[in-house]
Amino acid sequence: MSLLDRFTLRDDVAIVTGAGRGIGRAIALAYAEAGARVVCAARTLTDVEAVVADIRAAGGQAVAVSCDVNEPAQRQAMVQTALETFGRITHLVNNAGGAGPNDPLKMSVEEFEQVLRFNVSSAYALAQLCVPHMHEAGSGNILNITSGAARYAQPQFSAYGSAKAALSQLTRLLAHDFAPRIRVNAIAPGPILTDALNRVMPTEMRAAMEANTPMKCLGEVEDIAAAALYLATPASRWVTGKIIEVDGGAESSVWPG
Repeated sequence: MSLLDRFTLRDDVAIVTGAGRGIGRAIALAYAEAGARVVCAARTLTDVEAVVADIRAAGGQAVAVSCDVNEPAQRQAMVQTALETFGRITHLVNNAGGAGPNDPLKMSVEEFEQVLRFNVSSAYALAQLCVPHMHEAGSGNILNITSGAARYAQPQFSAYGSAKAALSQLTRLLAHDFAPRIRVNAIAPGPILTDALNRVMPTEMRAAMEANTPMKCLGEVEDIAAAALYLATPASRWVTGKIIEVDGGAESSVWPG
């Protein structure tokens, strides 16, 4: 096998959550381009149907699934769709998640726990559902999308930062639980210039963030997709339990303020 042959997902089957837009969409497209059959899942069905249309137009195979990862029945239905459509599961990308800034004196405990549920518990639950099928397939790979916020100390991020820090540690621990047949890694993106962010970000804010980033530019979704592809393919066969920081070199938050 040549070195470039290691960067392939031919004959693999991947579930990508939050695949309708942004980072999740870019990862789904990258996996399909590398040869994987992709289950594109998100809460908004029309979004993932558009991604699937792009994959099929490029000659790939994909299926769209409406799934709220907070809902057990919908998680199970997504996994079942993957099995019925493509026969097996070899990759899981836990990309769905997120939360906005919070005031720790105003956010209720219940709201805090919901952030943990969305970002951490859903990833844990999906690993439970998918790993047995990965064992049946002979090997597998789990990729969690965490965040630079997991290690930055900054105000108003006690909920989101704590949740992503928990997801990072869950990644390390599950890697030991599932080794050697299944690898578990994560990517911690810095600020990524998604289409949605680009539309609402003031020019002066973008300029300040770029100035605060050692690479002097913000990340693009393809930067994360490229790292996700490496971590999914045989090129990274000896990498597990790692958090890959794709953040332009930032060692603290680049948000102005």
